[in-house]
Amino acid sequence: MAEAIAIGGPRADRARRVADVLRQQIHAAAYPDGLPAESDLAAEFSVSRNTIREALGILKQEGLIDRGPKVGTHVAQRKYDHRIDSLLGLKETFKHVGEVRNEVRAAMSVVAPPAVAHRLRLAPGEQAVFIERLRYLGDLPLSLDLTYLTREIGTRILEHSLETNDVFALIEQVTGQSLGSASLALEAIPADAHSAATLQVPDGAPVLMLERLTSLDDGTPVDLEYIRMRGDRITMRGNLIRSKP
Repeated sequence: MAEAIAIGGPRADRARRVADVLRQQIHAAAYPDGLPAESDLAAEFSVSRNTIREALGILKQEGLIDRGPKVGTHVAQRKYDHRIDSLLGLKETFKHVGEVRNEVRAAMSVVAPPAVAHRLRLAPGEQAVFIERLRYLGDLPLSLDLTYLTREIGTRILEHSLETNDVFALIEQVTGQSLGSASLALEAIPADAHSAATLQVPDGAPVLMLERLTSLDDGTPVDLEYIRMRGDRITMRGNLIRSKP
């Protein structure tokens, strides 16, 4: 049960506040049998039914719910939690949800672009291994991963199946070392035409762009990734600890 959040301001502001709470409840699987009636939601949030309709319209536009006469309001699609405070591959992340499989679109040695060489501590002009994978959860295309690996490790990884394995697990297998840490940046970007077609989303749809540099436990950088994730199907979650100012 949500707490009443009726506060002043334009109806659009009140609707957005309601939508934010309902979105969280939907992600927490609070409505397996459908959302309550408009009148019940209006009483729950202490707002008008028009405000509730506007809030539900926001969620429908996001593709999160479906609405119809006589059938009510139901969750349209599930979003999957992806932790950003754990260093896990996609297969490890969703092992309790479903099968992750990879469509390998490229796997080759390339001259590392200067910025990539710098991040991986390679000499100018040194080669790296580049891998591009479209990653599915079941039949759902979930992410498009572009990965650069140091040549020594990458060539050994190419000897293994990339269709069924996480690169993280393969790095640990071929090196005999554990991964230690990663630095990352996360932002929302509009999907370019190629990425949109590959991920089966509309052109310009927002996708989550994750840039991640992963190192072995001795601090050696080995893996630089540029990952486009479907923002309509993934929610990034983590736990934070307040640092001293």
